[in-house]
Amino acid sequence: MPLMFLKLSVAVLVLVYPRLAATNDYPWHRCDDTTRCIASEIRPPSGFRRIRVESGSFGDWLRHLPLKQEGAPVLLYNGEPKVNQSAHVAVVDIDTGTRDLQQCADAVIRLRAEYLYSRKRFDDIHFNFTSGHEASFRLWISGYRAIVDGNEVRWIRQYREDSSYSSFREYLKMVFTYAGTHSLSQELEEREDMKSIQIGDVFIQGGFPGHAVIVVDIAEDCRTGDRIFLLAQSYMPAQDIHILKNPNNPELSPWYRMPVDGKLRTPQWTFSNTDLKYFPPG
Repeated sequence: MPLMFLKLSVAVLVLVYPRLAATNDYPWHRCDDTTRCIASEIRPPSGFRRIRVESGSFGDWLRHLPLKQEGAPVLLYNGEPKVNQSAHVAVVDIDTGTRDLQQCADAVIRLRAEYLYSRKRFDDIHFNFTSGHEASFRLWISGYRAIVDGNEVRWIRQYREDSSYSSFREYLKMVFTYAGTHSLSQELEEREDMKSIQIGDVFIQGGFPGHAVIVVDIAEDCRTGDRIFLLAQSYMPAQDIHILKNPNNPELSPWYRMPVDGKLRTPQWTFSNTDLKYFPPG
């Protein structure tokens, strides 16, 4: 086979098929097959193409989140099916835990933390409690644990150093317990130019309750450059993270456009354009 043809064939394969995830990219995922993912199963509509993202970036990682089998229901933390099974088009293959903890903001925190953990960026893993106190994974690794008394938080060293994945998951349980949409919305920075929406951005309304959904992929119009995006959420009670349908535009669904009236209507929550935020650079 001529060398030029071989190079062209390889290039075509790279464009058509999603990259295979490294075995430690999604450490909770026990299945060897990680080829069924957002990028492979949810294609952009005609006339659109996925935006380019840097290999190994948060956007690239989210785009290749593994998915459960087609038609999988959304299950609650206790294994029961969610009452509303009409809001999703696919279910992310990630565990929810056995407690009612991994709700909406917690799911966003989980995805961001899992990405940073997979890249061993331990110093960048830190989130705030609703009280405003910071919960640092580096401190947790060193054996310190938070003692919470109302709005007071003290860190006391109780364990040996441990950066294992099981320790990381225990850290996240603590964060889920004491953080939420209010604290996360305070940590994120506002995306002032809605047209520059990025994978990993978050629509969030902080409150008691509030809600948060995360942008897990973006495509753009091949002619105009206008962007459309996919959204993922958990909800209350804690449940599988799932890719949302677009109830406003069945022909475009599950992709969303930035709304012209300033209101982003998802199956279970309505956001404003001003609710779009992003994680500050680590």
